[in-house]
Amino acid sequence: MKIKTFKVEQWMNEFENDAIYNLGETCIDSMTLGELIELSGYKPEEYLAALKDTRMTYSHIYGSPEFLNGVSGLYKSIKPEQVIPTHGAVGANHMVIVSMIEPSDNMISVMPTYQQHYSIPESIGAEVRILQLTPENKFLPDLDLLKKLVDENTKMITINNPDNPTGSWIPEKEMMEIVEIARNVGAYILSDEVYRGISEDGRYMPSIVDLYEKGISVGSMSKIFSLAGLRMGWIASRSEEVITACLERRDYDTISCGVLDDLFASMALSNKEKIFERNRNILQKNRLILDEWVQETPEVHYIKPVAGTTALVYYNKNMPSYDLCVKLLREKGVLFTPGSCFEMEGSVRIGYAFDSKTLKDGLNKFTEFLREI
Repeated sequence: MKIKTFKVEQWMNEFENDAIYNLGETCIDSMTLGELIELSGYKPEEYLAALKDTRMTYSHIYGSPEFLNGVSGLYKSIKPEQVIPTHGAVGANHMVIVSMIEPSDNMISVMPTYQQHYSIPESIGAEVRILQLTPENKFLPDLDLLKKLVDENTKMITINNPDNPTGSWIPEKEMMEIVEIARNVGAYILSDEVYRGISEDGRYMPSIVDLYEKGISVGSMSKIFSLAGLRMGWIASRSEEVITACLERRDYDTISCGVLDDLFASMALSNKEKIFERNRNILQKNRLILDEWVQETPEVHYIKPVAGTTALVYYNKNMPSYDLCVKLLREKGVLFTPGSCFEMEGSVRIGYAFDSKTLKDGLNKFTEFLREI
């Protein structure tokens, strides 16, 4: 099987460690293990000392009851038995696509999005039809175009909600229209929801599995839980066909997740409101910093993100985004992700959910850079 190079991951692998101002990071300011334990009401030294007797077996093959209950609590319509633990959201997306898509199918993917959603089905031999998101439509799906793209062979529609890299969020009314389009042809909807959970006003953010019986939600502990190091993700679906197919595939590529990963993920899930409060404050503060910088910098423009942790920012220089980002890193120490990693030339993805000082300093260095080239 041949598959295209995963552009965004190769970029981060090559350049992330060279950054002074890492604005390529997409997780909300990562917690230490001690911070998680303290937030959960324990004394870190005592808690960690007690872990020494934890046996490093396979433990719960399908996930501990605590983890499954914790994940199901993130939805309105999901039971614990409708959750499958995976090695991060990257494992979840891969498992869904290779379990459900055949070479004879066609699949619709939004663009820009995480590259798994179009490169994996292409590698299988399926036809991938691109639903382009545009700034003119605030990076929301064009429903008239979606209707034209689907047909009787459309097996799945994939969305990224909130979207990476643009930070758009599809309102429930538009989501229900997407559901009806999918239902009319019997298609599944795979929604990559790794940035879902922390809304601007604190309200519940509906998931595709709340809205559609053939909806598939993918999530993880990485982004909004600030715990990427746990490498815990999941698939959630009310579809028995999806759960059965993915569990059968899982025997080949996962077996189980780590005992300690499951343990600490369960701890975080049981204290999600405390984590969300911490992270909502970071997001709101930094989103304001980013917006003020854009408004004060005539060399750039964007559609203001309303969810997630990233923004797609356009610049007014005649330079390919990859070249610009390499030059910016080498001259100013600032790491962005080139828009070309998302097939969106003339732009950069900025992750704004790290510490505020790093964000301010990095943006100011970018302003200097733009005015010098």
